[in-house]
Amino acid sequence: MDRPLEARDVLDRHPRVVDLVLVGGLLLLAVADVAASAASPSIEWVWAPVLTIPLLWRRRAPGGVFLVLAACAFAQWLTAGPMLADTSLLVALYAVALQEPWRRAVVAGAILELGVLLATLRWVAHGPVLSFVFLSGMVVAAAALGRNSRVRREYLSALEERAGRLERERDQQGQLSAAAERARIARELHDIVAHNLSVMTALAAGASAWVRRDPDQAVRVMDLSASTGREALADMRRLLGVLREDGSEPTAPQPGSDDLPGLLEQVRQAGLETRLEIEGDFGQLPEAMQLTIYRLVQEGLTNSLKHAGTDAEAVVNLACDGRRVDLEITDTGAADTLGVLSEGPGQGLNGMRERAAVYGGEVETGPAPDGGGWRVRTRLTVPGGLLPV
Repeated sequence: MDRPLEARDVLDRHPRVVDLVLVGGLLLLAVADVAASAASPSIEWVWAPVLTIPLLWRRRAPGGVFLVLAACAFAQWLTAGPMLADTSLLVALYAVALQEPWRRAVVAGAILELGVLLATLRWVAHGPVLSFVFLSGMVVAAAALGRNSRVRREYLSALEERAGRLERERDQQGQLSAAAERARIARELHDIVAHNLSVMTALAAGASAWVRRDPDQAVRVMDLSASTGREALADMRRLLGVLREDGSEPTAPQPGSDDLPGLLEQVRQAGLETRLEIEGDFGQLPEAMQLTIYRLVQEGLTNSLKHAGTDAEAVVNLACDGRRVDLEITDTGAADTLGVLSEGPGQGLNGMRERAAVYGGEVETGPAPDGGGWRVRTRLTVPGGLLPV
C-alpha cells in the first residue's frame, strides 16, 4: 500500500515551481520594503531584483550563486542602505550547505559572517553587539539547516538503496530456493517413475512369458503390474500436491528406513532376488536422511533390475554407527554392461550423487571386488554428530 503524499514530497517533485514562488515572494517583499523606505529609492530599485533573481539558479550552481550575491551585496553596502533583499544571502548559504562539501559551506559562512560585521559597523548605531549576535545566529541557523537537510537526504537515500538491495537479494534468494525445489522435485519424480516403470517392465516381460504356460500366473503378474502403476501414480500425485497454492491436499509421510523391506519385496516380485542386511539403528536418523537412504537404495536396485537381469541377485548392506551410514548395493549382473550404462546420459547416477552430497557423501560405482557383478557404495555423515546409542 502506497503511503500518502506529504507536503515535502510535493515540493520535491516540482522544484522549479518552488524556486519561482520563493524568488517571487522575496522580490515582492524587497520591492515593498524599498517602496516603504523614506530614503530616495532610486538605487534600491536596482538592488532589489539583483539580490533575489540569481536564486533561481541556486540548485544548479549553489556556490557560484552565493559568490555572485555576496559581490552584489558588497556593492550594495557601498552604494545604498540596508535592504530586506539581503536575506537572499541566507537562502544562498542554505543551498551551499545543502549541496556543497562542508569545507565550502564553512567558507561561505565565513564570507557571510564578514558581511554581517561590515553591515553592523556601518548601519547599526545603537546596540551593534546585539545586532551582530542576532544576525550571526541567523547565519549559523541557515548553515545548520542546510547541513541537517543534507544529512537527512543522504540517510533517506541510503535507506532506499538498502531497501532496494534487500529486495533484490530477496528475489534472488527466492529464485535460488525455487531452483533448488525444482531440482528436488525432479529427483523425486525420477526416482518414483524410473523405479516403478522398471518394475512394471519386468512384470510385463514375465507376464508375456507365463501367458502360454500358466495363464493364472500371468494374470497375477499383470495384477501386480497394475498395482505398481497405481502406487506410482499415487506417489506422483502426492508429490505434486505440495505445489498447490491452497495447500488443501493432505500429504503422506515420505518413505524411510522402515519402508525398505517393502521396497525389496517389490523388486523381488519383479524378478530380481534381493536381500537386505542391516546393522545399527536407523530409526534415530533424521527423516530427510532416511528418505535419502531410501531413494539411494531404490535407484541402485532400479539399475540392477534394468541391467543385471532377472537371473541375478542383489544384496543391500546398510550399517549405521551413530556417526556415519555406510550403504553398499551389489549384484551379480554383467559388470561390463553395467559399467557402460551407469556412466550413460541418464539422471539416475547424477541424482544419487546429488542426494549423497547433501550429507557429505560421494557415490562410488564399479565392478564388484570379485569381478562378478556391479557395486554401488557411499558413506553419509549423520548431521549433528554422534547419535545416542
